[in-house]
Amino acid sequence: ACLAAWLAFVLYFWSTEEAFSLPQALAAGGGTAALVLWIFGPPWSNPRRLASRKIGQAYACLFGEREDAIMSAAATRLARVLDGSEDVPDAPQQDVPIDEMSEAAPAGFCVDCKDQRAKVHCAQCDDCFCRVCFEMLHRKGKRASHTAQKLPAAITNALSSASAGTSGEMDIEEDDEPLANVAPAAGSPAGIWFTERAKYIPMRLTMPERKILRLLEAALSVSTYTDKIDSGALKKAKRTHAQLQELCSMLSALAVADDYADGKELVEGRTFKQKEAFFQAVFEIGRRHKVMNPEKMRGEYGKLIYMLQDSVTPEVSQLMDMSCVGPLNTVYRFLSERGAEAVLQDDLVSTATREIIADGAKARVTLNRESKEKHRAIESLGDKYASRRITEDEIKLCLYSIGDNHSYLTANRDPVDKMIEYLAALFSPEQPDPGYDLSISGGDGGARLSHSHEKQYGYVLQSLSLWREIAHDMFRLWCLSEEDLLASDTRYELRDTGQGQQRVQASPKVSRAMRNVLHATQQKVGHWIGSSVVHLGDNNVPNALVFIDKYTQVSRLLDPIVRTIKALPRLAAHPSTAKIIQDQYGGAERLKMHILTDFFRHGFDGSGSDGGSCIDGRLTSAWNWCSKLEKKSYYPVFLLAGFQGFDGDFRK
Repeated sequence: ACLAAWLAFVLYFWSTEEAFSLPQALAAGGGTAALVLWIFGPPWSNPRRLASRKIGQAYACLFGEREDAIMSAAATRLARVLDGSEDVPDAPQQDVPIDEMSEAAPAGFCVDCKDQRAKVHCAQCDDCFCRVCFEMLHRKGKRASHTAQKLPAAITNALSSASAGTSGEMDIEEDDEPLANVAPAAGSPAGIWFTERAKYIPMRLTMPERKILRLLEAALSVSTYTDKIDSGALKKAKRTHAQLQELCSMLSALAVADDYADGKELVEGRTFKQKEAFFQAVFEIGRRHKVMNPEKMRGEYGKLIYMLQDSVTPEVSQLMDMSCVGPLNTVYRFLSERGAEAVLQDDLVSTATREIIADGAKARVTLNRESKEKHRAIESLGDKYASRRITEDEIKLCLYSIGDNHSYLTANRDPVDKMIEYLAALFSPEQPDPGYDLSISGGDGGARLSHSHEKQYGYVLQSLSLWREIAHDMFRLWCLSEEDLLASDTRYELRDTGQGQQRVQASPKVSRAMRNVLHATQQKVGHWIGSSVVHLGDNNVPNALVFIDKYTQVSRLLDPIVRTIKALPRLAAHPSTAKIIQDQYGGAERLKMHILTDFFRHGFDGSGSDGGSCIDGRLTSAWNWCSKLEKKSYYPVFLLAGFQGFDGDFRK
């Protein structure tokens, strides 16, 4: 830039009518080059540092001193706290336990969930409820006889508008219904299905992002953050000091590994805010990768979320003077920022994102034809919607990300659908077949419930249906869980819950979403058996992270059973195993019914908390059955079918 300016001005002055001499032209060009140096800085400076810090003298004279002073003050205070020369600021004392903290519902809103507009008024309770909360709280007992009157829409809207105007409440969506169950068929109109679902589908990682992911995984794998912070032996001030030390160590390691020169300067000056965007991008990549791949980062993700949870607390964020948390990069967000959200409503998107499964049900010719149709649809959409703001490859990446979501549903939702299919096709809901009675009795085989065959059939069906809806809606529930975990205005309490020290934190967003999922399931199956309590923010399920971890394991429990059932005909036909299947178990069909009967009885026998009939106790009962599989008479058949375990693989 300096050389070009110098040559340009030399030629200009030398060619003017005033007939500057060559020395005069050279002097004028040199002065211009000096001015460029003064404004933009010396050309031999580090280009990356020049781009990030604006080190030109003119910028420093006008703005640099103020910015440097602000950053220097925050960095100096952080250094003093880390060195121990300054105490950590005390957080305001809160004497009310978390599980007792409750605010009055705004006028016009439900008194139970406090975030949905009231729809009905209960005469006996003298309270207003939304539709979901009223039906859940008045399902049984004396409340079942309460009478409800529907509130006029005009009154509800007037009250809620007045409340929002006086209390500063944010606008809240009236309905938070679960996402639609069935995707449009290939070639059919897309409608809004893809638009709504794309809001919670993370973008597939690019190759540069995968390199950053490997860096983050390596840093988290050697971190002992939760061991040091959640031991329960540290007082409040010392715990905050330890949080700062561990967080700064992680940030320093990431910065030095990314760029040694910048990282060295950051470590020496404690100026973490300079690379705030980089840190947010690194942590967002790790979170996005985990949502798309629940089986990955099983140890590292907990450290990451708890570290970010501590980083948003007022005492830590004030000293760090930065935020490590950024929004997830979803397909809808990526497209809307580039003005290409119309891709999601194109009729070809269903063809371009469908999953082609070679399960033996389709001929090879059909699979080849569907594969070519999918490829042509992807190419067509990429060419149609490419513009200056978004490239063809970026559109294809969005379509591949939606396809990844379909693959996730196949791996995690389809095993539940298959178990529902087995239950409906092989068992009668009213009268049991001889030898395949599903009835259970309390105390028999560890059961804590007593159900007849008909009642147990309905209990199993509604439990599987609920798991199916949760698996289908998991991406949205996961996004809401992270919002609850990383909310700066929702504190947590470190408490001994009987399962060690746990972070007990309220989860209002995911709790509301779960209520709607539960309500949709209740409407689908009709009569509900057992408790409808959803544990969140208590000793059973301390926080949203534990909730997500519980329900991502449903497919790990059911998939081995489904695989074994599907493998029985093959084992019965193989010469080396046919005699075992026939002599010891009476054939493949009889063995299949024996395995399913045992699972449907004792996998849902109430051997969980709260008598086993609550929402989370049903999953605990299934865990107990899986833990006893090695003692079952048919366990060798699971091994012959390739069974290795229910817990998955902890390797990356």
